[in-house]
Amino acid sequence: MNTVLAAEAGSTTARNLTITLFLVFVAITLAITVWASRQTKTATDFYAGGRSFSGFQNGMAIGGDYMSAASFLGIAGIIALYGYDGFLYSIGFLVAWLVALLLVAELLRNSGRYTMADVLAFRMRQRPVRTAAAVSTITVSIFYLLAQMVGAGALVALLLGIKPDTTFLGMDADTAKVATIIMVGALMIIYVTVGGMKGTTYVQIVKAFLLMGGALAMTLLVLAKYKFNLSSLLGDAASASGKGAAFLEPGLRYGVETPGDALKTFYSKMDLLSLGIALVLGTAGLPHILIRFYTVPTARAARKSVLWAIGIIGTFYLLTLALGFGAAAIVGGSEITAQDKAGNTAAPQLAEKLGEQFLGGDLGGATLLAIIAAVAFATILAVVAGLTLASSSSLAHDFYANVVKKGEASERQEVTVARISALVIGAVSIVLSIYAQNLNVAFLVALAFAVAASGNLPAILYSLFWKRFNTSGAVWAIYGGLLAAVVLVFFSPVVSGAPTAMFPDHDWQWFPLSNPGIISIPFGFLCGWLGTILSKESDEEKYAELEVRSLTGAGAH
Repeated sequence: MNTVLAAEAGSTTARNLTITLFLVFVAITLAITVWASRQTKTATDFYAGGRSFSGFQNGMAIGGDYMSAASFLGIAGIIALYGYDGFLYSIGFLVAWLVALLLVAELLRNSGRYTMADVLAFRMRQRPVRTAAAVSTITVSIFYLLAQMVGAGALVALLLGIKPDTTFLGMDADTAKVATIIMVGALMIIYVTVGGMKGTTYVQIVKAFLLMGGALAMTLLVLAKYKFNLSSLLGDAASASGKGAAFLEPGLRYGVETPGDALKTFYSKMDLLSLGIALVLGTAGLPHILIRFYTVPTARAARKSVLWAIGIIGTFYLLTLALGFGAAAIVGGSEITAQDKAGNTAAPQLAEKLGEQFLGGDLGGATLLAIIAAVAFATILAVVAGLTLASSSSLAHDFYANVVKKGEASERQEVTVARISALVIGAVSIVLSIYAQNLNVAFLVALAFAVAASGNLPAILYSLFWKRFNTSGAVWAIYGGLLAAVVLVFFSPVVSGAPTAMFPDHDWQWFPLSNPGIISIPFGFLCGWLGTILSKESDEEKYAELEVRSLTGAGAH
């Protein structure tokens, strides 16, 4: 009886502590946002934070933007459930930064003003290219937003202690998840519409410090529990996972050998290759990461910010190893999936167990869970703000100002449209997220990467490096890659025909892979090449100007 009462008291304390910490973080970030709104006077302030951030500040903000709910919740969860195969996400997300650094960071900073389309449209006809870029930006951002919102929904039932057959404020777990998704959506709309890029950047810097601190503390506690002996940690993780030695070897989730079914084995191996290609090439096409390069005053600062970001992000992804295997060893696979089928709550569950062991009893567990949960919420809010800003900027600057108004919109009108766009994009994301709650968030982000690498990356690389590239090529590359990726995802086991699909009771799937990258990325490049050679348009003078500007920064805004 006393144990039950103590457990109830612990869960009530956890709930109160979590809500308090979360409200404190929201209050601080809203104060930052209001302060930033007073500094936001021009379109440059709203879109690019007045280009006033240092390399270190922007590197922290990029880290804050990139280390999303997928990184913290999804990767820890996928490693906890699938061991070795889950770690592929950590490697892919990190290696992707080298592509971004070597191919696009500095060149993009020198060539554009506010959005990805500024570079694409520099030597093309403005209206068709900017329309295509706006469509692509919004599609990628919505895929990515889904992942963050689903992460928020998964967290809340755990944080508020809502188990099956229990309620909180009259809400069961499912209703609470939906309410959380709506709340996160509302907050992100406020951050973007009020604070613009300045407010969003400061929120991301605060969040990066919090996330690195939380992940480092948990890693040290996991290693301390095993006396810094990695071998015994991995051994415990393998036995507690219920999968034995297979947990530490490839083939649990990807590249699965199916005896007697060569075709199924082949598809599984192709899925692994497809995922790898999408992860490595996706970052260089992500709109919310690309616009971060415009917030620094010089190309040198852009380079420096990417180097800082690689250091921060690389350290963090090493920590996810300890978090994932620690969750498998200390929490156990069955307990993780009992709370959340996709494993999205593995890291907070690990925090609770570590708190019980190191800080003493249920109250210790409740305290550490509350801190890590508040950090995870901070992560989600910072990333959704960055995504919403990228897509609303593209709608206002690319589509409204340059397509609808043909370059004659005032700065004031542009910023007003960006704020209205943020509201609409937020509402669409909220509705879609409610249907995507069964999917692992790291997996959802991998889909966003595939869509970005299929549509945006071919157009960006051709634009920067191919003299002959023209308007038709850009439009074909963006729409071709984008359509291929979205259509293949729609007809894949992600959406229907599988128990973990968005619509598990329906089946219209015919594409066998979960990630479309292996087909859609080459298709995007092929469309760009074909569109270019079928059109006679070419402007070599403009290309020469773009080349000089991208390499030297001469004439950059």
